[in-house]
Amino acid sequence: MSKAAIEAPRRRVFAIISHPDAGKTTLTENMLHSAGAIHLAGQVAARGEARRTKSDWMKIEQERGISVSSSVMTFEHKDLIFNLLDTPGHEDFSEDTYRTLTAADSAVMVLDAAKGIEPQTLKLFEVCRLRDIPIITFVNKLDREGREPFDTLAEIEDKLALDVRPMQWPAASGRRFRGVADLRTNEFLKFIRSEDGGNSPVGAERIALTGSNSIAEHFQDDDLLENFVEEVELAKEYGEFNEQSFREGHMTPVYFGSALRQFGVRELIDALAEFSPGPQTEQAKKAGQDVEISPQGKEVAGFVFKVQANMDLNHRDRVAFLRLCSGEFKRGMKLKTAENKTISVHNPILFFAQDRELADNAFAGDVIGIPNHGVLRVGDSLSESGKVKFAGIPNFAPEILRRARTKDPLKAKHLRKALESLAEEGVTQLFKPQMGSDMIVGAVGALQIDVMAERIKTEYGLEVIFEVPPYQTARWIATEDRSKIDDFIGKNRNNMAEDVDGDPVYLAKSAWDVGYAQEKNPDIRFLKAKERS
Repeated sequence: MSKAAIEAPRRRVFAIISHPDAGKTTLTENMLHSAGAIHLAGQVAARGEARRTKSDWMKIEQERGISVSSSVMTFEHKDLIFNLLDTPGHEDFSEDTYRTLTAADSAVMVLDAAKGIEPQTLKLFEVCRLRDIPIITFVNKLDREGREPFDTLAEIEDKLALDVRPMQWPAASGRRFRGVADLRTNEFLKFIRSEDGGNSPVGAERIALTGSNSIAEHFQDDDLLENFVEEVELAKEYGEFNEQSFREGHMTPVYFGSALRQFGVRELIDALAEFSPGPQTEQAKKAGQDVEISPQGKEVAGFVFKVQANMDLNHRDRVAFLRLCSGEFKRGMKLKTAENKTISVHNPILFFAQDRELADNAFAGDVIGIPNHGVLRVGDSLSESGKVKFAGIPNFAPEILRRARTKDPLKAKHLRKALESLAEEGVTQLFKPQMGSDMIVGAVGALQIDVMAERIKTEYGLEVIFEVPPYQTARWIATEDRSKIDDFIGKNRNNMAEDVDGDPVYLAKSAWDVGYAQEKNPDIRFLKAKERS
C-alpha cells in the first residue's frame, strides 16, 4: 500500500463559519488549545518553541476584533491530522470565504445561543450549500443567557432547510448553566465555572444520567433538574443521527458549549474526528478529458485557493495556499501549472496561523504554502505533469466601485503595483479603464476598502484616497464571436476596462444601463461571475 493511501484518509479539512461576534476566533484558538497545538489561546507552539501568534494576525484584525483574512492552522488529534481553515466572519469578505470553502471537506457552523441564525450565517451557509458541504453546528456562549434550544433548532430547520439531530442537550444557560447531556452515551458533562471568571480550563466530568444522585447534587435546583430531564426526553424524539445524510449536506448534528470557557470544545473536535469526511475525489480535466482525481492517486495535484502577500513584512513575501488533492508531495519537487509554468517547491510551508514551519512531505487534504513572486494566482492548478486542471474559482461582480489615487502623484506607479498585488490575492478586484490613468477598485463591501487602505499604508507606506467614480456596476462581457466584443468595446470605450487577467469589463452607471446594453447587444453576455483559472 502506498504512503498516500495510508496518509490521505488521516486528513480532515474543515472551515469555521459564523456571523461576526458569534465566537468563531475564540473557538478556533481553543480548539487548538484543546488539541494541544497551543499552550495558551493566542500562542502557537511550533517545534516545541512557544511563539505568540493569533489566527487574527493582521493589525486591522487585532484593532477591530474581527477576522478579515483566511488563515490555516494544522493540529493533530486521535491520530488524525486536522487542517482548520479560519474564514473571515464579516459579510464584506464573503468572496474570500467562498474561495476558502472550495478547499474544505466539511464546516463547523457557530451560532450565538442568544441570537441564533444571523444574516451573515445565512449567507455563508448558502455558500456551503453550493458545494453540499457537511455541516456540524456548535451553539456557543451557553455561559451567557440564551434563548430556548428548541427555538434555535427550529430556526435551523426553517431557515436553512436542514434536518437537525441534537447530539447533546444543555441544562439552562447563563448563571444557571449546569452542563450538557450526551444523548448518545446517556451521560452528563458537568460545567464547573472557574472562580476567577477568566479563561482557565474547566472540568467536563462525566456522570451517568440515570441511577445516580450526583446530578441532583450538581444542579441544587429541583425545578431546573426536572425541566432538564423532560427536555432531554423531548430532544431524543428527533431520532437517530444519519451519517450518510450528514455527508450529503442534508442533516446537521448539533453540539452545545462555551468556547470562551473551553467547555464542549473537546467534544466538538471528537465529533469532527468521528463524522467529518476525509479528502474526497475531485473532478478535473486531464489533457482535456474529464477525470476524477483520487486522494490515493500517484500524481501530486492540487489547486491554489488563496494568495497572501506580506505575512512577513521584513521579506515582502507572497505565499500561495495549495490544497493537495492527490499523491505524496515531497520537498524540492517540481510542479507545473496548467499553463505549463514550472515551479520548484524548495520551501513548502505548513501553517500555524502566522507562524510556519517547513514541510518535508504532504498528502491529499494538506494545505501547504508555496512562496513565489507573483507566478501563482488564485484558481491555478498544479500537478507533476501540468496536464491536470481543476475547476476554476469564481470571481463575483463587485457591489462597490472606487477610484484609487495616492496623495503623492509621484508615487502613482507604486500605488498601481500595490493595488495589483492585493487584487491578485483576491482582497479586492482591480479594473484598468481604457480611458484615463486612474485605477478602479471593486469590492463586495465597504470594509474591504478600509482593509485595503490600511494594508497599503502598513505594507507599502502609501496614503491612498478612494473616491466615488461615475460607475456603480461592473460586468464581465463574453461571447463566442470575438468581433462582436471588439465592436462593443469600440462603441463604449469610455465605459470599458480590463481586469487583472486582461479580460474585458463593462463599467456602468447603474443596473438599468447594464440591462439596456444587454437589450441592444443580445449576442453578448454580461456576467455577474467569472471563473478565475
